[in-house]
Parts: sequence; structure tokens; C-alpha cells
Amino acid sequence: MIGDDSQLEQLKIVPDHESGALGQGTILAVAGGTAIGDYGLVNLDGGAIWGRGVAKVTVLTGAGISTDSGIPDFRGPNGVWTRDPAAEKLSTFQEYVANPAVRRRSWQARLAHPAWSAAPNAAHLALAELATTLDVWVITQNIDGLHQRAGTPAGRVLELHGTMYEVVCVGCGDRTQMTQALDRVKAGEDDPPCLRCGGILKSATVMFGQPLDRLVLAMAVNAASDCDLMLAVGSTLTVEPAASLCAVATEAGVHLVIVNRDPTPYDELATEVIREPIGTAIPRIAARLARYRSET
Repeated sequence: MIGDDSQLEQLKIVPDHESGALGQGTILAVAGGTAIGDYGLVNLDGGAIWGRGVAKVTVLTGAGISTDSGIPDFRGPNGVWTRDPAAEKLSTFQEYVANPAVRRRSWQARLAHPAWSAAPNAAHLALAELATTLDVWVITQNIDGLHQRAGTPAGRVLELHGTMYEVVCVGCGDRTQMTQALDRVKAGEDDPPCLRCGGILKSATVMFGQPLDRLVLAMAVNAASDCDLMLAVGSTLTVEPAASLCAVATEAGVHLVIVNRDPTPYDELATEVIREPIGTAIPRIAARLARYRSET
């Protein structure tokens, strides 16, 4: 059952201070199979074994799926943190709460975030279209809301790391719209406090040092284990516990296909690894899966 605590208790969670990773720690799971197939371009026309008989698809997406929309990734050659390592502090909870200067810089970064003007790209749109034919869950590490804007039903998008479109008070937990807080910044408040209690406001995203929402994580674990195919798209698969959902899938006997420019720690578990650009690979995969489904 989705949200059943027993499902999470079966996973080993490495505390953040040991794993050094985002969220509640690393899910440790052992895949039951070995990697098969060729690394490189996908050949669905050749009858890839993972493309047949698929009714349920779970997609794990990272920053790489949104780069074609003009939103830079974090760890790539031109990533936000690659170009400016100090910017990672803006996503560290302890730094944010303790340092007013970090908060002031964060509010300016939120004002200038490229997601405000970004549009869903071909990959977002292809996944949304696929959701009209197959049973699709999207688990995203992104906070940009582009999956929903592309047409994937909001109830089928699990935002592991939260959303940039709301703010939350660290003190009282009050949640309001980001646009309201940014209006205050534009009016001259460089670090707007909570209007209810005067506490510190932050975006409703999961920062380094904060736990993931337990219910959202449980739903993601369920989606990863209860599907026929899992696509991991545009993620370095180094941020935990999100990345470990790949191991959850393979342990359940699910075919894992990774679509990413660079190698990941989970490539050896994958049925296939695809280096083709996401903007061409995902529309082609989605179209072929939909065709296979219509033929059954």
C-alpha cells in the first residue's frame, strides 16, 4: 500500500552525516539481475526487450531533462555549482537559517530563476503524452513544475525535492505562494519574514540537511517497485535517496533504462544505458512504447 511505513522499514537508510547526501539518507537495495544489452543509442525498432508488454512506466527525472528549457543543471560542465561552488550554500539548510547574507542572496536568486520564463520541452511533452496511453508516474528531483505544465496530471507527479512555487516558514510551518514573497522582495524587503510569526521564510524545497517528505518518498518507492519499466532521465544519480529508487526498481525485477549524457553509479544495474540527447531519446522512446501498447 502506498505510504505504508513497513515498506520503508524494509529499506536501510544511511543517515545524512554518514552518506553526505541530500534528504533522509541512502536507500540500500541489491538488484537481483545483471546489466544486459548494449550501451549507446536505443534501438526500439530492433525489438528492445524492455519495450514490449509495458503497461506501467515510472520515470525518475533530474535536472538534465530541463536543460533544453533553458534551466541549467547543477553538476554538469556548465552547471550552477560547477561554475560557482559557493552557490551550493544557498541550498544548505543550516547555512540558510544561520546566515542572513545567504538568505538575501537566495531571494535574489529566486527572483532570477530561469523557471519563471521556461517552457516545457520535447521530453516533458512526450512524457505527458505517454501518460494518456500508459499508467505513468513521474518522480522528479526538479522543483520547476515543468512536468505539470507539460500536461502530466499533478496527482501523478511526485516532487521529491519540493516546489519553488511556494514558501514555508521555518518557525510555524505556514505555507504561502512564492509570488507573494517575491513581490515583497521587489518592494524592498531583502529577507522577508513570515507574516504570521516573524520567522524565516524559505522556498518549499528540500535543502541539503533536510529530510524528504516521508509520504512522498513512500509513494516513490511504491511507484519504483510497481511498474514494468523505469526510466531514469537526466540525473547523475548521485543525490540520495532519490537515486536509490533505481535499485528498488531492479530488485523488484523491473527493467531500468538510464538516459543520461554521463555515466552514473547505477549504470551496471541498467538493462540499457542511452547516451542519446534527452530531447530526441525520450520522444522516440515514448512514441514507441505507446505504439507497442496499441498493438497489444
